[in-house]
Amino acid sequence: MSASTTAASTATTPLTGHTRNLALATFAFAVTFWAWNLIGPLGVRYTQQLGLSGSQKALLVATPVLVGSLGRIPVGALTDRFGGRLMFPVLTLLSVPFVLLVALAGNVKSFALLLVFGFFLGIAGTTFAVGIPFVNAWFAPARRGFATGVFGAGMGGTALSAFFTPRFVTWFGYTATHVIMSLALVATAAICWFGMRNSPVWKPNTDPVVPKLTAALKLPVTWRMSFLYAVAFGGFVAFSTYLPTYLKDIYSFDLTAAGTRTAGFAIAAVVARPLGGILSDRIGPRTVLAISLAGTAALAVVLALRPPLELPAGIAFVAIAFFLGLGTGGVFAWVARLAPPERVGTVTGLVGAAGGLGGYFPPLVMGATYEKVFGGYGFGLALLCLVALGALAFTLVGMRERRATA
Repeated sequence: MSASTTAASTATTPLTGHTRNLALATFAFAVTFWAWNLIGPLGVRYTQQLGLSGSQKALLVATPVLVGSLGRIPVGALTDRFGGRLMFPVLTLLSVPFVLLVALAGNVKSFALLLVFGFFLGIAGTTFAVGIPFVNAWFAPARRGFATGVFGAGMGGTALSAFFTPRFVTWFGYTATHVIMSLALVATAAICWFGMRNSPVWKPNTDPVVPKLTAALKLPVTWRMSFLYAVAFGGFVAFSTYLPTYLKDIYSFDLTAAGTRTAGFAIAAVVARPLGGILSDRIGPRTVLAISLAGTAALAVVLALRPPLELPAGIAFVAIAFFLGLGTGGVFAWVARLAPPERVGTVTGLVGAAGGLGGYFPPLVMGATYEKVFGGYGFGLALLCLVALGALAFTLVGMRERRATA
């Protein structure tokens, strides 16, 4: 079946099973993202137990982001070849041993082992590069902004982790919390294997991986979307992983209180992401990205001024989460429009990797500059403002020619 025939068929008749498969993909994404973010909500605990410096605790919470980012590149290419129905359960099961090994490292109080096992825990974060092409194939082009936005709401797994992980440690114990997460991953893999199906219009791309990646890297859409996603999703990841530490340092919250507020931050972004996709279908992704980046830049300045508790600070954090979530939905609605159908998985992997890497470096900057640079965390927030303004200018000016071509 040609690409034009495929597009025509999906545009005229909804595929049977599209809602179920979207729901299953979103569920699996949420569970694996919870696993991916297991270390961040316990960063305060590890800092106290191991006596970590600011740079060490930033490195610890950021390390899983690295593999979760770079791993999306080969995972996206493999999804083009093997399909999401296979890749979801495989990656979910591969994450299980590292969840348990992180528990082991925490019990023996080894910072080095936490870094090593946390690095491989990042495998759980690669499922994003599976879900985007998987749900894309189930929906017509005019509905892909909606579909990718709903799937992207699965990043609410970070909210679940921020809220429940510290509480699970209190209720059940540190080791039991990781065992529960492992069992949830095994159950999720089984649900995906028995409940998911690849879209009937999906066709495997059997091209060798390296040439496939090279071809995707030659597409202008890959580089342009990578930059925008590094700002939008990278900002979300950086906040969701480092926010518990930030709230403890700036506002003296304990582990549970910081996790609760981080969960609220993540929920705001989760709600905004599908909204960003839906609005992109209606008013265009450029407008959605412009709103997102302008709001992010303005609120970064507000947060740098350390608004007082509880209401002013809370509103500011929720608002910046909302704008970042809006942008993440807009970016992948744009990817769905511009990427060639047979390369959506590969492009998604590369763009997703850029987004994850965008979330890897800010915590390191925050940890390195806190109490060492004038303004402390305000320095990092000022950098966020400048980067968001640069991305806003690029969205309004740099994407103009490509949009006309599309």
